[in-house]
Amino acid sequence: MNAKTYTLLYLSGGTGSRMHADVPKQYMDLAGMPVIVHSLLRIESIDAITDMVVVCAPEYRCHIQSLLHEYHISKPVRFADCGRTRQESVFNGLQLVESDDMILHESARPFVTADDFRRLINEPHRNATFGIPVPFTVVRGHERYESLLERSELVNIQLPQKYDTRLLKSAHEKAVAEKRIFTEDGSMIFHYFPETHIAICQGMDYDIKLTTPVDMIVAEKIYETLFRES
Repeated sequence: MNAKTYTLLYLSGGTGSRMHADVPKQYMDLAGMPVIVHSLLRIESIDAITDMVVVCAPEYRCHIQSLLHEYHISKPVRFADCGRTRQESVFNGLQLVESDDMILHESARPFVTADDFRRLINEPHRNATFGIPVPFTVVRGHERYESLLERSELVNIQLPQKYDTRLLKSAHEKAVAEKRIFTEDGSMIFHYFPETHIAICQGMDYDIKLTTPVDMIVAEKIYETLFRES
């Protein structure tokens, strides 16, 4: 039994500009419930996750607090302001994480199950992520082919992830000092601390990130097929 406890760092600061909707995607309805709530309901049942830091735009704090009350989500929560970039948002949230270990997730991935979270928590390595094989061909190029990539060596990195809090904070501090931008936190740790073992757990095909209107159509079908209670 895993005796560690974790703080959830929950990213909910996206503007959803590619969704072309009136509100950010995390506040849109998915199967009759705001996208942001789906993961929070599953996290509520996980004892190892003891508290949450929600990173969001300040104007949405009251709305999120209202949703937590409406859906009976009782874990203690603190709020951090989102940054101009995803990396800044994670950095801001990290300043409020006090536990030795943390789980990083984002509200735009609403299909991660409680069992998925537990599988990540029970992964023996302290730092771990979900990932799935890349099913399509990827090349390097700018308007033309420039070099080839071996698909069998590529992994599509997914969230949630778990990290040693101090290690991730240190990586972010180095990135800030160097003004270097990363799109994903495991990559940042690997860049600054290449000796660190970051385990890749088998991910889930249904763990999609909602970004475009097409994603919402796919998400409704995933929910209807895999998640709606009979």
